[in-house]
Formats: sequence, structure tokens, C-alpha cells
Amino acid sequence: MCWRKILIVVLLSAYVPLFGATGFCDTENNAFGPGEKVYYDAYYNWKFIWLNAGKVTFTVDEAKWRGKPAYFMKSIGVTERGYDRLFRVRDTFEVYVDPLKLTPFEYRQITNEGSYSASHHYIFNEDNRSIRTNISRENSPFQLSFIDWPECTFDILSMIYKARNIDFSKYKKNDKIPITMIIDGEIHNLYIRYLGKEVARNRDGRRFNCLKFSPLLVEGTIFSAGEDMTVWVTDDKNRVPIVVEAKILIGSVKAVFTHADGLRHPLTSEIKR
Repeated sequence: MCWRKILIVVLLSAYVPLFGATGFCDTENNAFGPGEKVYYDAYYNWKFIWLNAGKVTFTVDEAKWRGKPAYFMKSIGVTERGYDRLFRVRDTFEVYVDPLKLTPFEYRQITNEGSYSASHHYIFNEDNRSIRTNISRENSPFQLSFIDWPECTFDILSMIYKARNIDFSKYKKNDKIPITMIIDGEIHNLYIRYLGKEVARNRDGRRFNCLKFSPLLVEGTIFSAGEDMTVWVTDDKNRVPIVVEAKILIGSVKAVFTHADGLRHPLTSEIKR
């Protein structure tokens, strides 16, 4: 549905396009730190019509996980009050990760969309390379399973942040970059197509030098199949998505950067007026 594509596909895929298999797991974080907060507005857009449907935030904090140093990352998506009457959304994504390698320890996703609710809970066991998955969905039996944890496989939220640390200079236009994620309790091998560099702007007219991508989406999950999404990410050390656009039957849904607090690096990609 439209709103789910805005909240989950549009923003969470926004960060995914930045890595390849070689050396990815060993890359240490240099793109962000604790205290970072990034904010987006979500819109339905058709020609000159812009409808503000909701807001999404991403935050990073220092934490402990079972006594280990960790980062606690969280993303929240909510519909605007006016939109709540049509379809109310309160979605939350959380993950504890290693602060250097960003390897996930524990992931939780809580979905409340209209009358539908679901939760996903994953525990990542590095000793035996397995993932314990606990999934409950509205009007469906509880699912508990253990699956293999392949190298360089991340949940969708830890992938967002891990991917921000990859060196883009090794890729050329139309390169396909392989990625692996656990989505809905299953491992998926996907790719991102790099589309080169382009200037993007947000709703208040600010312009940014960006890297442009199109991800291959998974059919049969929260995604539609194909490359119907385009992502513009800042061409600086922060790698912050500025605009993400997903096509629908009529018009498109868009996530647009509004502002950020606590960025680790200056936003040098912004083109000054």
C-alpha cells in the first residue's frame, strides 16, 4: 500500500545503495556517531499536487547490550493527524549494533497500520552464525525459527547505517552492487544500480550534490518487484538521503529531507545560494 511504501521502502531503502561485497564487513564506521537525528517528511505527489502524509525520524544513541558497548538505532514513522482518519500508522524499527563494525545484535520492528499489527524480533548469534526470528502478525500464528546467518547479512535498519560507510569512488554508472538482508524472516540477495551524480533539492529549495541510485525491490514482501524507486544521497562523508521517490499507479510517493542534528561531518554537499 501507498503509506507502507513511504515509511518502509522509501526511507529504509534510502540508505541501502552504498556497498559491495568486497571488504564490506570489515569497514568501520566513520559516517555518523551517537546523537545524530535525521528528519523527513513523507508526501504523495502528482504533478503540482503535494499531500503531506507523515513524518519519519532516525536517531542514534550510545547504549549497552548484554553488557557490551553498543549503538541503539531507532526509526519511527507516523502519519499526520489529518491522514490518521484515512489510515493511521505508527511504525517503529529498533536495533542494537556493535559501535565499530555495526554488526547487529538484536532487531525489533513493530508495525501498526490501520487495523493491522505485526512484530518482528531477531537475535543474531555470532558464535553459531544463526538468527533467531520471532514473528507475530495480525490473525496469524506466532512463528519462531532459527535460520543461518550468512556473512555480510544485516537487518534493514543496521544495513541503513552500515551502508553509509562505503567508498563510492570504486563504482561507475550502471554498476550493480550486491546486497544481502533479512526481510520478513527470510534472507534476500538484492542489488542496487548506481546511476551517477545529480543535484537534488528538498521542499524548501535547498540544493545538494548527490549520488543517485535505483534499488531492486523484493516481490512478495513489503516491496513491489523491479526498480521503481530512485534515491538521491548526499555526496559527502555523511551519505544522508535527500529525496527518495517511489512510483505508484498515479503519481509517486516521496520522502524529503527536512533537517538533521548531530551530523558527524559538515554537510559539504549543500550548494550555497
